[in-house]
Amino acid sequence: MKSSTSRHVAGLAGLAALCAVAVGRGETPVHVSVDWSNVVATSRASVTLEVCLEPPLRRGYPLHDKLFAALRDVGANYAHFQPWNVFPALGIAELEPPSNGKTHWNLKLLDEAAQDFMTAAAGRPVIFNVGALPAWMFKTKKPVSGPKDPDAADWSYAEFNDRTVTDESVRLAADYQARLASWFINGEFVDEAGVRHVSGHHYDIAYWEVLNEPDFEGSLGPADYTKLYDAIVQAIRKVAPKLKFMGPAVGDATRADYFTYFLDGHNHAPGIPIDMVSYHLFAIPDPDEPPDVQANSFFRQADTFVAIANYIESLKGRFQPDAKTDADNVATMLPDPLAPTLTRPIPHDYWNLSGATFAYLYGQLALLGLDAVGISELIDFPGMAAASTLVDWDTGIPTARYWVLRLLKDNFGPGDGLIGPPAYTVLYPNPAPNLYSQGFISAKGLRKILLVNKRGTSVRVVADGARGGTLQVVDQTTVGLAGQRPMASDSIDLGGYAVAVVTLPESPQQGPAE
Repeated sequence: MKSSTSRHVAGLAGLAALCAVAVGRGETPVHVSVDWSNVVATSRASVTLEVCLEPPLRRGYPLHDKLFAALRDVGANYAHFQPWNVFPALGIAELEPPSNGKTHWNLKLLDEAAQDFMTAAAGRPVIFNVGALPAWMFKTKKPVSGPKDPDAADWSYAEFNDRTVTDESVRLAADYQARLASWFINGEFVDEAGVRHVSGHHYDIAYWEVLNEPDFEGSLGPADYTKLYDAIVQAIRKVAPKLKFMGPAVGDATRADYFTYFLDGHNHAPGIPIDMVSYHLFAIPDPDEPPDVQANSFFRQADTFVAIANYIESLKGRFQPDAKTDADNVATMLPDPLAPTLTRPIPHDYWNLSGATFAYLYGQLALLGLDAVGISELIDFPGMAAASTLVDWDTGIPTARYWVLRLLKDNFGPGDGLIGPPAYTVLYPNPAPNLYSQGFISAKGLRKILLVNKRGTSVRVVADGARGGTLQVVDQTTVGLAGQRPMASDSIDLGGYAVAVVTLPESPQQGPAE
C-alpha cells in the first residue's frame, strides 16, 4: 500500500509521472525525460469497459454481431454486464408480481444477452450487475408500470422515482437477486410458487455488483442502500457462497455521505463483505461552451475526479483496507445527453477528446492504486447519452474512444511499475499544461511512456531515449487499431487530443536525439 504522501502527490491536478519541461513557446518542443529508477508503486489497474444492455445488443439486430465482436476483441478482464432499468422489459426478469399462485418470470432476452456477453468474455473474470429491481417491490409515490416493449426506454420506471424501502421491499429484492444469481451460477432457481426454472448455466462470475446508481435510481439514501446491500449479499451467499460482492456503484461520486456510511462496517450486519468499492465518474461541459472550450472542462473535471478518488481511497484505507476499487463507469457526455435527437452533430474530434480524457484518468487512477478503470459504454445512441458510445450507433464502426481503450489495454495493466514524479513538479504553474505523461515499466521489463495531448492543437514532444523504440498513436486520423511504427528519432508530433504510447528500445540508444 502506498503512503498517504504518494496518494496526495498522485492526486494533484495535472501531475505527470515523469519530468515534462517546456523549453520554450510556440513550436518549441516539450522535452520529456524519465527517471526510470523512480518506481513508486506496482500498478493494479486493469483497463476495462461497461456493457449496458440496450436494444442494439439483442440477437437479430443489425449491430449485434459487431458489438459483441468489439467486446471480444478488447479482451478485458472485469468487463461489466449491466442490464438496467431504462429498458425494463429487457433488463428486468419479473415485471409483474406473483398473483393467484402464479409467477411472471421471463428471462429469455436477459438470458440471451448474458450468454452472448459470456461468450465474448471468453473465460476472463467478469462483473455482473443485474441490479434493476422491479418497481412493484416498493411503495412508490405514484403507480409505476413500465413498457412491455423491450425496445422502449422509460426513464421514469425507477430513476428519480422516490421509493419507500420497507422490510418487505428488502426481502423481495434480496430474493429476486438471489434467484437471478442462482440462474446464472447454479443453472436453476425455484420461484415464489415453488416452480423450478432451469437454465443449465454455470457461469464463473467474479463479482456481483449490488444495484446500480442507487443515489439516482429510486433516490435511495446510504442507509437504505446499505440495508438492501446486506440483505442481497446474505441471500446470494446462500446459493453462491464463493461469489464476491461490490458496491455502492453510486452515480455521483461526490456523495461523501455514501462512502462514509457504506464503508463503515458498523453500519452493516455482521460478516457482510465489501470485496470491491465501485463508483461512476461522468464529465459534461456547460451547455453554452463552444467545442474548443470543452477540453478545459473535461480535464478540469477529470482532476476533480482524481481528488475524489483519492478521498475515497483514504476512506477505504480506514474502513475497508482489503477491498479493491473499480471506477467502473467513466464517461464523457455532451449537453442534453438524454435528448432523443442530437441538437447538433458530434464533432469528429470530440471522440479523440473523450478518449484522451479517459487515458488521462487511467494513468492518474493507476497511480492512486485503483484495481480497475472502466470506460462506458459499448453502445449508446441519441436519447441514451450518445456521446458516451464506443462504437457508431448506425454502423457499429468503433470510435476513437474504442481505439484508445484498445491502446491502453494492449499496453498497460496489473504488474506494471509506475514511475513517480520528481518532487518539484508539484509546484505551479505546470510548465507543459497541454501534455500529460506517465511512465510505466511492464512486467516484461519494457519501458513505456503514455502521452496525452490535452489540447486540440498539435504539440511536438522530445522523449529521451525513444529513438530505436516504437510508437503507437490514436489521433484524428486513426481508423483502426493503433499499429506500431519505429521511432527514427526522439521527436514525436502529437495531433490534437492524441493519445500515444512510446515503447523505448530494450537497450538505450547512444548519441543525441535527431
